[in-house]
This record gives sequence, structure tokens and C-alpha cells, in this order.
Amino acid sequence: MEDMNKYTCAVVPCESYENAGAAMVTALDAIGGLDFVKPGMRIVIKANLVAPMAPSACATTHPAMVTALTKLLIARGASVVVGDSPGGILNAATLASNYRATGMHEAEKAGAALNKNTASHTVEIPGKTMHRLTYTDYLDDCDAIIDFAKLKAHGMVGMSGAVKNMYGVIPGLVKPETHYLYPDVNDFADMLIDINEYFKPRLALIDAVDGMEGNGPTAGTPRHIGAFIAARTTYEADAAAARLIGLDPNGVPTLLAAEKRGLCPPLEKIKLFGDPDALAVKDFKSVPRRSLSFMKSSKVPLVGKVIEKALVQKPMPVKKKCVACQKCLRLCPAKAITMVSRGGKTYPHIDRKKCIRCFCCQEFCPKAAMIVHRTWIVRLLQK
Repeated sequence: MEDMNKYTCAVVPCESYENAGAAMVTALDAIGGLDFVKPGMRIVIKANLVAPMAPSACATTHPAMVTALTKLLIARGASVVVGDSPGGILNAATLASNYRATGMHEAEKAGAALNKNTASHTVEIPGKTMHRLTYTDYLDDCDAIIDFAKLKAHGMVGMSGAVKNMYGVIPGLVKPETHYLYPDVNDFADMLIDINEYFKPRLALIDAVDGMEGNGPTAGTPRHIGAFIAARTTYEADAAAARLIGLDPNGVPTLLAAEKRGLCPPLEKIKLFGDPDALAVKDFKSVPRRSLSFMKSSKVPLVGKVIEKALVQKPMPVKKKCVACQKCLRLCPAKAITMVSRGGKTYPHIDRKKCIRCFCCQEFCPKAAMIVHRTWIVRLLQK
């Protein structure tokens, strides 16, 4: 019999959420993913519950996936807690709305508890970039964390997968402050790696049955991918996910940072079960972040700055969609947004000198009225 546990990452077909349980068992068996679970353990499923959005929006981890995992863990004698810190104020009402909209009560019916602890605290961590981390208390009351992400395009780091999902350990209103501390995308990527290294999830799973392309991670378009990923590390899970949606790992800052720190080998060297190339979506609409970086190099500083300005991607309001709710104004960590009145309507105005391009405004706009704008030269070069 083949030694299935020789694999550290698995990518298996999963055409619909009705097949979630079977696909999950295949992938987890391949990597021995639940071998660490012992009776009496308390396991946190850290799902992506970024906002109170229905599963059909494809912005959050699908409840069928979380429910299937809950059943597998309970069958091994573990107790299960499902949680996340969505954007905005972290309180009981926010969590209740989020769990209701995202369908997490299905997991509760299967035996999971939905986290209701909204307390948080700050610790010193030995990170490369981050040295003080504020995170939600419920994560301390467990024996292991399973990172269960949703595969999506992302305005700042190109792709939201397992590594980015761990950003959800930070309380909602602290997230914009953290963005402000790390405005450079490379520093932000290293900060995410620091969080992953501090918590070290025992298992990384990615719901890639239906993902989100385009204006992700919350305002994009649902896109069927038909896959499920399980890996022993968040980095290996993301390496496989990047291949699924046609991203060069060098175009994903978090993967590049992980590889530089010796935490993730290239996909070709990962002990992989399954064939991500066979399941890859060739025309997935993502937001490449670094693929044009070679254009920025110049021995003449002024020329380099001009080129960089021509290539930079930035958030931009779509006036016909905007309802002037001012959520972007309240969440902007750099205080770069003001509301202006023109033609009888009020719109957000972005001060480009203050904007740090964290894309918080784009991520949390409830009307998808903020998009990732690419200059004409970027659109031309990426065709």
C-alpha cells in the first residue's frame, strides 16, 4: 500500500459543496492531516468570516466545509470552536450578525461552538517585522488552530489564502491601525508571516470550490474553481492555491517572504498529492502585485520614481455605486479620505499623498463602490 502520509500538501477535485466531506477526507488522509487530534482536545477552526455576507458571495469559508471538518474532529473526540474577527467593531452583535449571514449555524448544529468571546490582549512577539501583536483571547483557549481560508483575489497582496487568513486573529478595529504601521507591501507580507509563525496553525485548509476573482477580497465576482486544498503549513497551502489561479509565486508577496525566510520551498519541491495544474483556472482575474517590479529599477532616481508612479495600483471610488455611507472614511487608517459634495451628491475623496494603499476602503465597502485601479500602462503590460 502506498504511504499516503509522505505528502505534506494535497489538492483534490471538489466540484460542489455537496461533495465537501468526501474531498476533505481524501485530502486529509493523504497528508495525515488529523493524526494530531486526540480525544479531549479543543480545536479552533479559524475560518474566513470577514464580513456578514451570504455563502453565495464567495467571500467567506463555506459553511458546508466548516461543518464537514467539525464532524471529522468530533468523531475523533475533539471539541470544536469556530471563530474569526470580522471587520469593524468586535462585539456580540457583530459576531451574531456575522455567524447568521455566513451560515455558521450549520456547523453549530453539527456540534461546534461559535466563539462569543470578544476580549483581546497584546503580547510581545519575536517577529522579523512585527514585535507587538494584539489578538483575540479565544485563541488562547485551545490546543490547536486549524486555519480554514477562502481562496480570493486581494487588492494589496494579490491573493487571500491561508497566510492572509491569519490576519483575522487581530480584532476588527485594530486591523486598520496595523495596516497603517506596515504600509509597504513587503513589510506587510513579513508581518503576516510573523503572525503565522507565532500561532503556527497545525493544519491549513483552503475552500477553493467557489472562489472570488476581480475586486476581492469582498467585492469581487464568484468564480468556480472546483478544488480543495489541505497542507501541513499555511505556506504550502498558498503555494498550491497560487498555482490554481495562475499566479506566479514571485507575484505573491507572502509566498516570496516565506520562501526568503526558508519557510516554504517552491511548489515543485513540495511533497504534493494531486495535480493543481489539472484543476487550474487559466483566466482567473487576479490583481498581480509584483510582476512589473522589474520596470521600477533605474539608475536614475527620478526616472525610477516616474516609472513607479505610472505602475502603482490604488483604490478608487466608483461614484455611481457609492451611497455615501462613510464606512471608508471611518476605517481609513491613514485618514486619507474626506467626503466632498459635487453636483448635489457626496462622494469620498482620497488624498493620494496620505494614502498608503492598504485597500481597507476597498475591502470593507458594503456596496463594492471602491475598486483597485490600475493605470493604463499596467493594463497594457499585463495583457
